[in-house]
Amino acid sequence: MDAQTHADEPAESTLCLMLAQPENVPEMNLLVMKKIIESGCNPLIVTVNKPNKVLAKIYAKEGITPDAYYVIDAVTQYSGGECTPGPKVKYVTNPSNLTDLGIAITELIKQMPAGKKCIMFDSVSMLLIHIPSVIASKFLHFVVNKLKLSDVSGVFLCAEKGLDPVILSQMSSFVDQIMDYENVGTTTCIL
Repeated sequence: MDAQTHADEPAESTLCLMLAQPENVPEMNLLVMKKIIESGCNPLIVTVNKPNKVLAKIYAKEGITPDAYYVIDAVTQYSGGECTPGPKVKYVTNPSNLTDLGIAITELIKQMPAGKKCIMFDSVSMLLIHIPSVIASKFLHFVVNKLKLSDVSGVFLCAEKGLDPVILSQMSSFVDQIMDYENVGTTTCIL
């Protein structure tokens, strides 16, 4: 095959669990988002931590406009905020509504343009506040397999020590790589 044929083929997707101290998770979110965009991936953010309105302000300060990413917001409606519909935004009633969350992920992945895609799940640890560990593990396994079948990369952010050791063990078998925040700058798992 010639070089042009290789360039048109989608890169193999990778799945990564990224761990950080709780105070570093917001910075890790921003750094990972920048790396996703720099790698040429179309990003889809699943937020169970911060409302889309808040994330948009954080990203805008770094020059990342809302037209650069898709978002599934499971926080705004749950917190009583105003949901502002848009073509790149889907709202889920609350983080424990896994059926709607799964449907939204499927719909937005299909809606995204062709090319490399990467989903960033902003907080596995926050999800565990809303649902039991066993259910969270089953849902994350579903998401990981959905991403693999769709050839979509995935990054799951988590507060270090925010995971039950059993969930961490299970996630280890779901993902390709587990990284600490300190190593985010050198990782290739996002690409």
